[in-house]
Parts: sequence; C-alpha cells; structure tokens
Amino acid sequence: MAEDGSNSVTTGTRVALVMDALRERIASRSLMPGARVPSIRAMTDSLGVSKSTVVDAYDRLVAQGAIVSRRGSGFFVSGHAPPFALADLGPQLDREVDPLWLTRQSLEIGVKALKPGCGWMPASWMPEDGMRRALRAIARDPDAPLAEYASPPGLPALRQQVAWRLSQHGVDAAPEQIVLTDGGTQALDLVCRFLLEPGDTVLIDDPCYFNFQALLRAHRVRTVGVPYTPSGPDLERFERALIEHRPRLYVTNSAIHNPTGATLAPTIAHRLLKLAAEHDLLIVEDDIFADFEDEPAPRLAAFDGLARVVTIGSYSKTLSAAVRCGYIAARADWIEPLIDLKLATSFGNGQLAASVVHRLLVDGTYRRHLESVRAKLADAMGDTVRRLRQAGLQIWTRPRAGMFIWAQLPDTLDAADVARHALADNVVFAPGNVFSVSQSAAGFLRFNASQCNRPKVYEALQRAMERSARS
Repeated sequence: MAEDGSNSVTTGTRVALVMDALRERIASRSLMPGARVPSIRAMTDSLGVSKSTVVDAYDRLVAQGAIVSRRGSGFFVSGHAPPFALADLGPQLDREVDPLWLTRQSLEIGVKALKPGCGWMPASWMPEDGMRRALRAIARDPDAPLAEYASPPGLPALRQQVAWRLSQHGVDAAPEQIVLTDGGTQALDLVCRFLLEPGDTVLIDDPCYFNFQALLRAHRVRTVGVPYTPSGPDLERFERALIEHRPRLYVTNSAIHNPTGATLAPTIAHRLLKLAAEHDLLIVEDDIFADFEDEPAPRLAAFDGLARVVTIGSYSKTLSAAVRCGYIAARADWIEPLIDLKLATSFGNGQLAASVVHRLLVDGTYRRHLESVRAKLADAMGDTVRRLRQAGLQIWTRPRAGMFIWAQLPDTLDAADVARHALADNVVFAPGNVFSVSQSAAGFLRFNASQCNRPKVYEALQRAMERSARS
C-alpha cells in the first residue's frame, strides 16, 4: 500500500498524472527550457496527490531527460524545447479520429471515398462553370490585377459588396471596417493574434467546430467548453465559466452552428451580450454558413454593433474551397492593427481570388447558385434525417438550414469505434468527441446532408454499428 492508502495501480496512475501535467506545460511552452519546475510542495497542492507521488514522477522525468535536478535549487526544464506539435496538446485521441487527422482523411482519402463526416459540399454542387467564365473574363480584362499584390485591406469593390451583404443580416459595417483574408481560418488566426496572449482563456461551445480547438491550441491558450443547447449556449454554465475562468474571448457560430445545426435564439443572444459586457468578454462570431439561410437568424454582431463582437466570414463553403477568400468585420479602431498583422504574416491576400468572388457576386451567378443550393440542401436534409432515424439514430435538433445534422447513436455505441470500423469501407464519419473539448459526445456523429445521398453511406453505417456492438 502507498502512504496515502491507495494501491500500486492507483499510485502508478497518479504518478502518470503528474508526469503528463508537467509534459503538457513543457509542450505548450508554459515552461520553457531552463525554467524552474513547480516545487514538489506546489505540485502536491495543485494536483491533490501525495509528496511521494510527485517525487516519484520527478525522478522519472529526470531519468527521461525532460527535467534536471540542481542540488539546493530544485528542478528545471532541460535542453531545448521540442518542436511544437498540436497533437501534444489537448486530449490524446486515437489517431484515426483525432480532429486534425479527420481533416486529413477527408482531404486525402480520394475522390471515390464517401465523406458524410466532412464539412463541405460536393464539387458537383459548386458553380464551376460560373467560375470558369469569371476566370476567362478576368484573363481578358487588360486592367485585371494578375501580377500585383492586393491593397492592404483587400479589393475595395469586394469589401463594398461584403458590407452590403452584412447589412442584409443586420450587421452595420462600413467597407473601411472590413479586412479581406485568405479564407475564414486566416481570419480567425489574425483575430486571435490580435486579441490573445499565450495563457489566456477562451470559451468555446461544447461541441464546436473542431478546428477552433486546433487553432486555439496553436495560439497556446486555454480553452473552456460551455455546453451548447438547441437555442444557444447554456447561459447558467456560461456565466459560471465567466466567473471562474475570466476568459478573454468567446468563439462561436451563431447561425447554423457547427456541428449541431442549431440556431441562436434572440433571448439567448441578448442575455449573452449582457453577460459579455458585465465581464469584459470579447466575442468572435464565425458566420461562414450565413448564405445557406433562407431567413437570417439573430446575429450577435447585429445586436452589439461590432462594439465587442468581431464577425468573420468566408466563401469557401458556399462558392469554392479552391478560391480562398474570407473577411473580418470589426470596430474601426481595430482595423489598422489587423491590417498590420495581415501584412506581417502573409503580406496580403489573394488578389485573383478576390476578383473572382467579386465578379460572381455582381453578375448574379452567386445569387442563382445559392437559390439552387438551398433547395438541394433542404431536400438532402429531409432525406438524411429520415434515413438516420430509420437506422436507429436520434436527431438532436432539426436544423433550419445548412448541411449539418448532430445525431446520437443507439445502444450506447461509441462513435469513435463506429468511425474506425467505417474506414474499412472507405467511408469517413465524424465522431462526436472530435468536436467536444470535454470529450462528452462519445455517442454522437456529425453528418453532412449534402454528402449523404448514396445508399452506401447508410450500409456502411449499419455495418460499422454492428461491428462496434460486437467488439
């Protein structure tokens, strides 16, 4: 028996807990090479383990070369910091269902594979003919910018269009308050560079888009999940997180939430913004699915007037993933420093991509394309919901628009296990814990209705569930 009364297995587990906690601090650069490691007493108090457990953990880390002991001074991080790897931060998942690996599977598995778990529409749904026409027209235009850098904030004509389109959703942003980017991910990255410091705390929905988690880990901040409901974040838990963790930022989708397909309710939006004001919280509203809506849902940026809310958007989901074009809309005094960061990290954005998007917006191609896509998505949503229910899955909420469906597997099946079995059939599913910072969505899968129109999807799902039940 150990001195704290636990058996050797429990003691070993506690030693591993201490080691993992220290390794994570080193991997995340919270402790840099040469930095003093928390004292044995401090680690004992912070983790609630015995002194002998910490001593054992430190001895093992010294033996592994992770830390060094200096007589009379304590323990210090040894050597140089290892190369930064996102996989070293956050929950350690099986590689087959890790968030970044899921993206790789969806991108690399090949055109013949089925991808009901991916986050984009089939290429056949995109306006490829219209894009070709736009490219030809730009190539023939002697004044088209084919060889020059874009202006620092981005193509003025496109920023004017973005401002007008935001106004249709109640967001009042002048073109001078808009910065163009190479997609929504770069937009979020720039905002995080601007607003966050390593060690800050950021609130995210639980579940949320998995790349939020990956990108925030890259910025070396701490993420805290708030449970999401069919009408928005759980406000009681949200307020509790504000009090306990004093976060700097909240990152969310308001309209067509990813992965649940839920829509923010106006009452929740108003109360959320009141809490944000009381606790000096800034908000990033990722609105990349806005154009899938027939009727605009409430926007935090519309209620707030861009005072403490930053809106980001992109045309990657609705127009083309190959034409990387997004934007940031923010309060006027933040625009210049955001442009400086953009120049420092990318020296601008794609001028050709911005020109293509602008042409498709103004010649009517984009409007006609959206009308067609919304009809297709509505049909696909109804068919996918029906088929999933027939397969025994429970729909968490019926989405008003968009492509995503959040569904619970029957019989306490584990979604990661189901997804792993489905890979054998060349089918990529998206297991729930990929989206959950608390790892509390083990029984859920996210389905993309636009990618679920093949019988093989449901045949593979059925086989994977049967295999998982037997294993």
